[in-house]
Amino acid sequence: MIKEKKDDLFAARVPADWDRRGLPAWAYINAELLELERHVLFRRHWQLAGHVSNIPRVGDYFCLDILGERALIVRGKDNGVRAFHNVCRHRGSRVVADDEGQCKTALVCPFHGWSFNLDGTFRSAPFPRSLPHLDPVEHGLKPIEFELWRGFIFVRFQASDQPPVAELMAPHEAEVAPYPLEDLASTGPFWSQAVPANWKSVRDVDNEGYHVPMAHPALQELYGKHYYDEPLENGVARSFARFDEETGRLWSVRNYKKLLPDAEHLPVSHKRAWLYLGIFPNAVLSLYPEGIDFYQEYPTGAGQTVLRGAGYKLPNEDRQTRLARYLSSRINRDTAAEDVRLTIWSYEAAQSSGYDGIILSDLEYGVKSYHDELRRLMPVLQSETEPEPGTLHAVNSSMADDIRAH
Repeated sequence: MIKEKKDDLFAARVPADWDRRGLPAWAYINAELLELERHVLFRRHWQLAGHVSNIPRVGDYFCLDILGERALIVRGKDNGVRAFHNVCRHRGSRVVADDEGQCKTALVCPFHGWSFNLDGTFRSAPFPRSLPHLDPVEHGLKPIEFELWRGFIFVRFQASDQPPVAELMAPHEAEVAPYPLEDLASTGPFWSQAVPANWKSVRDVDNEGYHVPMAHPALQELYGKHYYDEPLENGVARSFARFDEETGRLWSVRNYKKLLPDAEHLPVSHKRAWLYLGIFPNAVLSLYPEGIDFYQEYPTGAGQTVLRGAGYKLPNEDRQTRLARYLSSRINRDTAAEDVRLTIWSYEAAQSSGYDGIILSDLEYGVKSYHDELRRLMPVLQSETEPEPGTLHAVNSSMADDIRAH
């Protein structure tokens, strides 16, 4: 049963005496923390790389670069999907230079011409007599752990105790099942955008809908009265929004509601609703009646973030559904621009001498649950005082040891 009242939802989920403080300001500007996040979060947690429809033909590939890690996802001759480090076994060059592309029979390094088969095995190198014997498997591309979940491709650069993607998503399988995720078609290349802010500032804005009535006119007209968030639980946060009955004043919203066809594949509760699943630490899967999107953020510096995402259409999309998808993309484009502005403002505040931290509303309990998970994984974030330069990793290790001891 779908809950529709925010008050009902949070009466059951929010403790009466919960700590309303967020992360300390230093957590958004400390450069040493970024290295800890690289190891604890971005290498050891699943990253949503793309969808099988991004590589529909044999030899198609795309890449994902995050904090020094370079993933290469390719469609093999057996039509299977594989993931490798985009690192040539010769000198470490990128085996493929472009973000997306097509290789007919082999992946050829642009540095010296070493080539690898689409299954990752070493194929050949120029002037072979100048080299020792190279074994096809031993000297092939290094594989990256990956998992396919309903057509979406997740990679993980370092093994950890994070559950498999299928286990993370299991509580949401029944709700997601009517969406034809495995059969989606890509609507175009991946998009990306640089944002001058800490990546957690992006996630903080995205983890609550309290700001929708004030900051997002289109979303407020679309579903503002019936939107709610559920806090992070077992690695996934859920948000659901049933459309308001009013027609709407804004052109995109008014026409989207008018043109959206009956989504026969969905139950009545989801035919006119948007569903979001936030996958810790940095990805969101957006499920609409007319199509599917995903987006994510990852840092390139303490105060620099890249937003990345892609869109997908339903199989056998008709003209009316395509128009609805265009209109929803207009709504999302405006919403994204509004969120980027809020993200930058929030990040700037953390650097101000007048910033005393935040006071969370019950409607921002999703932010609290996310911060709690960050504090669990990186105990140093429990400290309101910034560690002395050069000590952050040692302080974090000491605090983790104390927690384990007790």
